[in-house]
Amino acid sequence: MSKKSIDETYAEESLLCPIRYTIDVVGGKWKLPIICMLASGMPTRYSSIKRKLKDVTNMMLSQSLKELEASGIVHREQYNEVPPRVEYTLTDKGKSIIPPLLKLAEWGAGHMKEDPACGAFCDTCQSTN
Repeated sequence: MSKKSIDETYAEESLLCPIRYTIDVVGGKWKLPIICMLASGMPTRYSSIKRKLKDVTNMMLSQSLKELEASGIVHREQYNEVPPRVEYTLTDKGKSIIPPLLKLAEWGAGHMKEDPACGAFCDTCQSTN
């Protein structure tokens, strides 16, 4: 094996652990959409997240929020009021993932147009086509 091939192989393998970590933290069907909703910086209530993610079950939403909170991505603030109020925001760690997500979105937007089978446009995307 040439020196260049060894260095390239090592570089590729050195990416595996960080990628696995990232997927463990933000992977799954609902975590990235939750992060994107909270990216505005405004505190968001559970019911608002649930309303925007039409197909998510209460169990999956609750589990995803708990996992994001345990990973330090989401902050949960509970107010002792009647009725109780809970709001979610991104932590600094959560905000730090927004720039890479924007890059992934740019990549996806560029390649969605090339894929004739792609029908995964939201209403906003369809209105810009």
